[in-house]
Amino acid sequence: MGVSKTEMFTDSQNEIAVFAKAFGHPARVAILQYLFKLNACVCGDLVNEIGLAQPTISQHLKELKQLGLIKGNVEGTSVCYCIDTNNWTKMKKLMSAFLDQDITKENCC
Repeated sequence: MGVSKTEMFTDSQNEIAVFAKAFGHPARVAILQYLFKLNACVCGDLVNEIGLAQPTISQHLKELKQLGLIKGNVEGTSVCYCIDTNNWTKMKKLMSAFLDQDITKENCC
């Protein structure tokens, strides 16, 4: 999808697409699951836990931060990450409404 093409879709459609991107790679899913499992901020433990190289982990953290699902705080020489609960709640509501749609006609094709 071209950058200029997103304007022809609704805000809701664009938000759903942005949030869905977070689940487009299993490393991002694993990072989110680990952050929920810890229920706290994580500072540098992800390489050992996820099993990927630091640059790869950093790229996925950057993506999740840009998507708004995590936030990071600088503590000394490292960055600590945790779930952005406000955006996570917003994403859950938006995605639930989208995924709760059902086909009512049984034989449509």
